[in-house]
Amino acid sequence: MKQPVLAGVAQAGVPPGRSRTPNREMELSRPEVTTADLRRAAWTSSLGSALEYYDFALYSLAAALVFGPLFFPHQGTSIGLIASFATYFLGFAVRPIGGILFGMVGDRFGRKLVLLLTVTLMGGASTAIGLVPTYQTIGIWAPILLIVLRLLQGLGAGAEQAGAAVLMTEYAPKGRRGFYAALPFLGIQIGTVIAAIVYFALLFHVTNVLQSWLWRLPFLLSSVILIIALYMRFNLKESPAFAEIEEEEHARAMSLPEVVRESWKTILLGMGLRMAENGGSSIYQVLAVSYSVNVVGMRNATGALSLLCAAIVGAFVVPAAGLLSDRFGRIPVYRGFAILQMLAALPVWYALSFGYLPLTIAALSLALGCATWGMFGTQGALLPEMFGSRHRYLGVSLTREVSAVLSGGIAPLVGSVIIAVVTSHDAGAARPGLIAWVPLALYVMVLAAITIVTTLFAPEPRDRDLLDRRDLINS
Repeated sequence: MKQPVLAGVAQAGVPPGRSRTPNREMELSRPEVTTADLRRAAWTSSLGSALEYYDFALYSLAAALVFGPLFFPHQGTSIGLIASFATYFLGFAVRPIGGILFGMVGDRFGRKLVLLLTVTLMGGASTAIGLVPTYQTIGIWAPILLIVLRLLQGLGAGAEQAGAAVLMTEYAPKGRRGFYAALPFLGIQIGTVIAAIVYFALLFHVTNVLQSWLWRLPFLLSSVILIIALYMRFNLKESPAFAEIEEEEHARAMSLPEVVRESWKTILLGMGLRMAENGGSSIYQVLAVSYSVNVVGMRNATGALSLLCAAIVGAFVVPAAGLLSDRFGRIPVYRGFAILQMLAALPVWYALSFGYLPLTIAALSLALGCATWGMFGTQGALLPEMFGSRHRYLGVSLTREVSAVLSGGIAPLVGSVIIAVVTSHDAGAARPGLIAWVPLALYVMVLAAITIVTTLFAPEPRDRDLLDRRDLINS
């Protein structure tokens, strides 16, 4: 017989429909969550994250290595790279729109429906990218189609990760939310590992990937993950916390203006926390690979191999970070990883400038696998616990995706401009642009400093009542 797992909200006999008082934490009974339910939720959330970050890693690798000459061939190398990263940025720019639209749907109609919609949109767009003809075949329509599909990809991704975090936080047993909410983020490592393995395998013996159709194959494989994720999500129960508040007569989802008006302080705090994590993720997964290949002169496959090793390290760090946050608190653990990222920035980028594979692997494993993904693992329960029950999905989505534009989306674009400027002023050197590692490291340090300062103003949300309608900062 299946045994119920301790609910993420303590049970107390408060009748449905009764409102909360500001001075007393009152918790409602909620449906039973069996071990099988919890396991299924973790797997389905992880598969969706795997698809999102498989797509993310694929697009980042392709943007760094092949999209410039394939879709923007009449530009110079530096300008083509900037144009390629501009399409990468567009996917981030549209994510807040997806986060707002799907976040409102998720708060009104449930988490499960949105997770079905977002995974379909992401997987379908990624598969279609593998079918787009190049500029040589259809001219200007090639970059136009690429941009359209990237926008669709960004719309779906805008609520996918927020939904996974909210779902698992609301499913998880109280006292272990940090660990369980970190499990879906293992999908990041799963997706990154799969993408890196595929690209490494395809590029290892290919001397001119631009003349090969093999770059399309990884995108077409998105359809396999999509089918598996859809199958599992159709059999997923609704989030217990959402099912509970849905039964209250007066419960209703809040509109976007209401959320902004009530939660602007929480949103700003969340955005500050995301600067180092999301910015660092994009910088090390995209810009570091581009720098190593296009400036330092390493082989294309070495970038994928370095990401693969970093992802393996991250697979251990993410759940460990969740466990640490359950024991020591979300904010202290998050701050610790942000400090690590700041201290590691200069030595990591200096190591990347040597073009020595073991050093590159070690540098990315420390910066990305440890520091960046350590923050991400802690963030799983941190952001959902900061928001009230009626607008949790929209609040988390808005926080994540606006910050993703300001930190993660713009970072490779800014970094590629830095590299281009340094290269143009260093044209006579044996390796023009090599010294760009200095401003790139300083860029990482600035993002980390913003996050560290933010943690000093953020209250500790560990194990708060998930049925409380108020944000943590207002409770």
